[in-house]
Parts: sequence; C-alpha cells; structure tokens
Amino acid sequence: PTSGMAAASEEPDEPSPEEFVYGEEDFVLQGAGWGAEPGSAPSRFDRALLEGWDDRMERGLFRYRLGPLPTRVLPGPMRMVAQLNVQRGTERRPPQAVRSLRQPFDPAAFNFTRLRPGELLLRLRRAEDAPGPAAPEPLLVAINASPLGRGHVLLLPAPARRLPQVLTAPALHGALEAALLSAHPGFCVGFNGLGGCASVNHLHLHGLYVPRPLPVEAAPAQPLCPRLGLLRAGPAPAFLFYAAGPAELGPLARDVCRAAEHLTDTGLAYNVLATRGDPPEGAAGAGRGLRVLLWARKPSFGAKNGAAFNVALCELAGYLPVAAEPAYRDLTETDAVRAIREHLPPEPQLLRLGEDLARLLAG
Repeated sequence: PTSGMAAASEEPDEPSPEEFVYGEEDFVLQGAGWGAEPGSAPSRFDRALLEGWDDRMERGLFRYRLGPLPTRVLPGPMRMVAQLNVQRGTERRPPQAVRSLRQPFDPAAFNFTRLRPGELLLRLRRAEDAPGPAAPEPLLVAINASPLGRGHVLLLPAPARRLPQVLTAPALHGALEAALLSAHPGFCVGFNGLGGCASVNHLHLHGLYVPRPLPVEAAPAQPLCPRLGLLRAGPAPAFLFYAAGPAELGPLARDVCRAAEHLTDTGLAYNVLATRGDPPEGAAGAGRGLRVLLWARKPSFGAKNGAAFNVALCELAGYLPVAAEPAYRDLTETDAVRAIREHLPPEPQLLRLGEDLARLLAG
C-alpha cells in the first residue's frame, strides 16, 4: 500500500515508509533551546527522520548530493541568516506556473502521487488511544528532492485526495504536532501558498532544520486580540499566533486557516511558519511554546529571474538560502530587507487587515 503513490516505478530494494505512531509522551514540550549544541540530544522523531533522510541520500534519491553549506549571519540588528546552496538553484525542478490564488489541482502536472515509494520516510500518526484533544490528520513525510539542508522534508496530508495548495486546519494541526516531536530548537514547519512561491499545486507543508536562531523566535508582538498579535520585528511584519502546548494546537490551526482564507478573499497571498519561540509578549524565561507566523503578501506569479533569492516562508522569517556565491558574499541586511518588502502590502493595508482579523477571530 503506497497511499496513492505511483507503484509502477517501485524498485525491488526500495525502502517503504516507516510507520511512526506517537503519543503525548513523544512531545518535547521544552526544547533544548539554542544554548546546547543543536541536535546533540535528538528525539525519537528526529532520529527516524534524519536516519531515513541520510539513507535516501546514500541511495541517490535526491536531485543532488548535499555537501557542507556555507552559512553566515548578516551584520545588523535583525541577525538574518544567509546560506549558500548553489545546487538547489541549478538542479531543482522548475516551479509550476501559478496564475491564480484559487488554482484547481491539475492531475496532468507534477504532483506528489508520482513520488517513488523510496522517497517516503515516515507515515506519521497519533496513537488512536492517545488521551487529549482530537487527533489531527495523519501525514506522510517525504524527502524534498531539492533540499535546503539536511533533514528538509515535505509533509503530505493524504496525497491521494489531490487537494490544491490551500492550507487546511487538519493538515496544519498535524504539522504543528510534528514540530513538537522534534527536540531541535531550529526544527520549523511551514507553508507557501499559491502566489507565495509554492512550486507545486498539491497540498504540502515543509519541515526543515534552521541552522541558527531567527529574530522571529523572541521578538515581542503588539496584541490585536487575545488570540492574535502583530510582530513588527524582522524583515517582514507578521500576524502571530501562539500555543503553549499540544492542547491548543487544534484551535490555533483553525484560527490560522480562517485568517489565511480571509487574506485570499482580499486578493493577497500568504506564507506560514511555525517555530519554537517565546510567548507573544517576548517574556523570555516563561517557557517556549510554538509561534505560528502568518504573512500577508502581494501575489507573486511566475519566477523572478535575477533576484538573489525567492521570497517564501524562510526568507520572510530571516533565513535566506542564496544560490549564487557573489550574492551570498555581498548580501547586506539593507538589500535583503528591501527585496523582501517589495512583496508586502503597504503598512496601512496591513494594519486594516489586523483589525479585520481581530474581529474575525473574536466573532
């Protein structure tokens, strides 16, 4: 059984995904933070994901072999992280043409039902007898064949249903639980919407290990309503949602998706990132939960040639994968922020959106 995956290309020695059943005891409620050596005490989830990922790299299932990636923190108050990844720029599959924020799924275009079974690492689901709130949607964890870094994966909710790239609350809930299964402080999950640099119009999220702390993990947010804040620090202002623990993830996922749908209704695209972080008021030491950032952005249709980097979920958070060595070497915080903010709505529109979303979530 390959959950709608193409079985015809199955190689006799190709591995199949590992069943990964988890319960409340697997959640890492207080991650190690950045003080310890990141990854020095991996969780059961980290071990399963990274061992499977390394195995698939050895089997040649990626589009390129990933070597060491030069990484530097750009001088400036935002502490943005630039990383050189030349091969992703040259070897990745060209992004699909996106023409609409509500583009239907196209079975003729590349989609995740075409993955080889060996590209699947884990079948992730919460134990059925686990206590607590309703279980989220199970997820298939697959390699991203053009990875940003070691452990970069795709989180696929029921690929056989052939849903377009529009975020759903059950899918986001499952991804947020996956974020809590990792003990690495930089493990993030995120989503690029249509018009927000999504390269495949088939419902998927990303999971990746960010190599350095990002400013959005700790910056305080201006409260807009009890469940929503506006985070102005960092390269791109974001709407901030927060969950202190697993019980809050289902309602939070519904809030984020209601807000994202509102952005689409107003003609804006969106990106989402969930990362370990401080409570919204930035009260360090109060225990880190999950911060979920929702960015409103002008829709971007078609590839932008000549730019140092695309502007998707990583870049909006201050993590900048760069494909060319000169751009990596010469990039400044000022240049990066200018490139990112070209994609954002003007501040008055953003503030009006914040008022609208606060009313929506309070209703």
